[in-house]
This record gives sequence, structure tokens and C-alpha cells, in this order.
Amino acid sequence: MSHRVRIGMVGGGQGAFIGAVHRIALRMDDQFDLVAGCFGRDPENTRQTGEELSIDPARCYDSWEQMIAQESELPEADRIEAVSIVTPNHVHHGPATAAMKAGFHVICDKPLCISLDEALDLQKTVTETGKIFALTHNYSASPMVREARERVTSGQIGTVRKVYVEYLQGWLSDKLEESGQKQADWRTDPQRSGPVGALGDIGTHAHQLLEFITGDQMTSLFAILDTFVDGRALDDDDMILFKLSGGATGTLCSSQVCYGRENGLKIRVFGTRGAIEWDQEHPNDLMVTEEDGAVKTVRTATSAAGEASASLTRTPAGHPEGYLEAFANIYHAFANGVRGKKSALELPFPGITDGVRGIQFIGAALESSKENCWVDVPGREI
Repeated sequence: MSHRVRIGMVGGGQGAFIGAVHRIALRMDDQFDLVAGCFGRDPENTRQTGEELSIDPARCYDSWEQMIAQESELPEADRIEAVSIVTPNHVHHGPATAAMKAGFHVICDKPLCISLDEALDLQKTVTETGKIFALTHNYSASPMVREARERVTSGQIGTVRKVYVEYLQGWLSDKLEESGQKQADWRTDPQRSGPVGALGDIGTHAHQLLEFITGDQMTSLFAILDTFVDGRALDDDDMILFKLSGGATGTLCSSQVCYGRENGLKIRVFGTRGAIEWDQEHPNDLMVTEEDGAVKTVRTATSAAGEASASLTRTPAGHPEGYLEAFANIYHAFANGVRGKKSALELPFPGITDGVRGIQFIGAALESSKENCWVDVPGREI
């Protein structure tokens, strides 16, 4: 096997959720060595996290700036090759830009950043440096999502007419941020989350998923961004009508105030000769409606699933493959990219284009909700 990719992490210290998820993902296929990090703004947090992870104390840095500068001075055979960024949204642009300019590849949590100016600057940096940049829209690396994409883009359900995508959670139905809960605290803070709440946190997942599966772009939208919890600064519920470049129309709903909903990401795509449906809470199943009206369930690791799904399937039939495995699929593809390798069946992982698209989507939705009108969403080519 090729050497493990040496990686440093920004964020993900004590009390963080997503940092632990990324560490599980980067270890799952034994493709990485986590050898350095700045795990929080508090150096003591970083020290404790590094100790728990058995990282050399000399490579546990007080700031991400220090990490990038000092790692750059190490011998090439020892320094990190890549940086994983798992911070709140407002600390994506700075370390990602600096890391790439210093010669390191970057894998970053979503959304890309907090403004279109930052997004375009990051896109420019990726182009100028030639570094690998991955964005962890993990759901697009689920085997049955790849199966759905293959069936839709190959024309098996005909021309797409309607797309319905929803991402419903209930964990912010009350003002949890006032309890000191860390995940609620930063997600509802405009200084750290950016100009949107639920739309950036989960709505961008829904947007990326629908464009990935259909192969079409969202061209225009009409959005209603609501805040149902009194005193909350950002949206906690979003309703969006949209049109796609292929002529289809649909709805996107993202909400974190739906009592009883846990992580209800679901997409339905209806064509002229059939339909598909995928539910993240039942990730092994793809519901397929055929032209004669017959409905069947296609399962991972079975002969009913195609090569696109098989390329990401890890376990025998009947063994659940979900959230963590999808994250690991992106990390594995990222490691191959760093090494200059790519498997024959592997579709590109989400990257800078997906990130910029997400920020353009957010900007259009904000404008639409403010002006109460339809708004065009810029195209991929900027």
C-alpha cells in the first residue's frame, strides 16, 4: 500500500462533534496518519486533545497559523501533506487559503465559507496552487446515492420532471443555545455560522444532493427563510421552490424545528419513465419505481445494484452502511487524489465547485426571502 498521508487538523478539540467524525473517517481505511493539529482556540484544549490522540506535543500548535508555518519548515518527508479543517464556518477560508498557499492539500467541512467573496477567493487559490481540495458533503458518497445518480443521469427514469428534497431535524425546536450546548451555540451565532443558520448547516447538504443526483443545476428559486424560535438570530426553517437547468421543478425544505425528526434527509426524483427515492435514515435502500408502475427496493451489496454503488460498498448485504462510511469514502478518495491516484469507478469527490455552488445558493435564497421574489442562481461557470 502507498504510504499513509500525513495530515494535520484545525479544530475538532474537546466538546466538538464533527472533529471526532472526521478522525474516525480518516482512520477507517488506514489511509492517513494524524500527526499534527491546532484543535481549538485555547492551547490547553489543543494540548489535552493531542494527548488523547497520542500526537507529539511539539506538533500540537497554539494557532493554525503556527501549525502551517512550522510544519512548512520541517523536512519534506516529515511535514504534513494535507490539512483537515473542522472548525465553525467562519474559520474555513483563512486556514484553507494559507494551507494551500503553503503547499498543503485541504479537506474541509461544509459549507465552504460564509460569503461569496471568500468562496471565489478560495476557488482562485485552488486554481492557482493546483492543490487537491475536498468538501465533506458526505451523503453524496453513500453507495445508494451513487446508485441513484447513475440511474437518473443514464436516463433510466426518463427526463426528470419533479424533485422533492427535505432535510428535517428537531433538535433546535427550543432555544438550546441558551443552555451552553456547544453545537447549538455556534450554529445560531451569525459571527460564526455566517448569514444563515439551518440553510447553511443542512440546507446546503440538500442542495448539493439534488444537483449531484440529477446532474442539473438549480437555476432559479423562491425562498422563505423563517425563524420560529423567539430571539434566535438566524433562520431555523426554510422553504424553497426551485427550477433546474434540465426543465424540472421542485421543492427544498430544511428545518431544525420539526419535533421528533432526527436526521431526516430524503430525496425523491420523478421522471417521465420512473422515479427514485432515498432516505438517509435507511441508507441501504433505494426505492425505484419502474415504467410499468412496479416498485422495488434496490439494496446495497446485491446484484440489483450497479457498479457505481459497488465501488463504495464496504460490507456484505444486510450490514448497514451509513454516515461514517460515507465520510470515509470521501477521505479515501481524497487520499488517492493526494497521491495522484484514482480508481476506475470512483466519481469525483465534492470539491471547490460544489462549495461555491452552495454559497451561491445561500446568497440567492437570502435575496429571495428578503425581496419576496424569484431570484436567479448563478451558474457553475463564474
